[in-house]
Amino acid sequence: MNKITTLVLSVSAFVCLSGQQQMSLQDCELAFQKNNLQLLAAQYNISMADAEILQARIWELPQIEGYVNAINPQDKRVFDVGRAKGVEITQLIYLGGKKKNEIQFAKSNKELSQLQFNQLLVDLRSQLRETYFNLVYEQKKQVSIEAQLKYMNDLLAAYKVQTDKGNISLKDYVRLQSIVIQLNNDRIDINNNILALQQTMKMLTGQQEKVMPELPKHEENEILISQPFGDLEVLQQKALQNNADYLYNLKLIDNSKLYAQWQKSLNTPDLNLGAEYDQASGTFNNEVNLKIGIPIPLWKVNKGNVEKAKYAIQQNEKNSEYQKLNLQTQVESAYQTWKNQYDQYYELKPVDLENMETVYNGILKNFRNGNVSLIDFTDFMESYRQTVLQVYEMKKQIMISAEQLNQLVQTKIFY
Repeated sequence: MNKITTLVLSVSAFVCLSGQQQMSLQDCELAFQKNNLQLLAAQYNISMADAEILQARIWELPQIEGYVNAINPQDKRVFDVGRAKGVEITQLIYLGGKKKNEIQFAKSNKELSQLQFNQLLVDLRSQLRETYFNLVYEQKKQVSIEAQLKYMNDLLAAYKVQTDKGNISLKDYVRLQSIVIQLNNDRIDINNNILALQQTMKMLTGQQEKVMPELPKHEENEILISQPFGDLEVLQQKALQNNADYLYNLKLIDNSKLYAQWQKSLNTPDLNLGAEYDQASGTFNNEVNLKIGIPIPLWKVNKGNVEKAKYAIQQNEKNSEYQKLNLQTQVESAYQTWKNQYDQYYELKPVDLENMETVYNGILKNFRNGNVSLIDFTDFMESYRQTVLQVYEMKKQIMISAEQLNQLVQTKIFY
């Protein structure tokens, strides 16, 4: 019977672990670049922009027209093809630099598509890293709460026995029970957070298994102690040089100028150039004629679109000014948020955290030996529970705020 039980437990553990996959942050980023469906779909925008450039290079097809005699009233014949027929070929010749301007505008659209893709890549990667760090510390919280809960559940069960025997007051039992209830509430909240984070990781990495984050202690410490290179003004300048969203708005000004130039060139009439062969209906028999046709420019046929394009330039210039101010403000806010989180955490000394664990283990031992009262024990356990959760939250917020600053500056700033 014991062998069967062991086998069942082993199989259950294997099934549980088989649905999970330990992954470092680098592993997650590689899976993200390879499998993220949003990223893969966005790449087609660049390919479509290439197709638009190809399309802009294509000229109108030449046109060919012909005629044959239908009725010959002189000889009273129909379809007298042998004596009367003709053919002409014409080609539209673009003037005013239309094709050149259209191609330049299409190339500018591709550059915009590339910047949009770059920004999407940054946003999704930042979301991935933030989710990863969230998952790391939510699971650390989970381990701590589970350990506390196991100890308190065992203690509560022992107190229940003694309470039923009348050896311990109901008040003491309820005092312990309130801590267990709070720990259970913490566990539910943490488990719900982990579930939501796991779903996000699946969508970002394209992995079907649950991602189990693997962040070694030395790597965690390196991330926590790293600080941005340069002061706030340097970071703002770097953001203006590298932020793809801001560069997109700058490029949009150039794009709208190219569009305006293209629309202006459309006011220039195009030339129809052709050759015509006529067998007998012209001045001469079997004559070949050169044909030239061009619209009479009595008015500007594209005046409205030209005016609209001018307003688009002005609009994009104002939007660019707003985006510049917005980016500088966001960098300032993100930097201050990171600094607040960093300073708050490092007010705690490593020895303080070590002392907390030492005191925790000492309290448990002394409470078992009867050297600590129940009131002191429960007060400490409540304080310890809150402190552990707060420490993990502080670490998490340092990493997330640093990642948000990275997302804005979009270049290596933490060393």
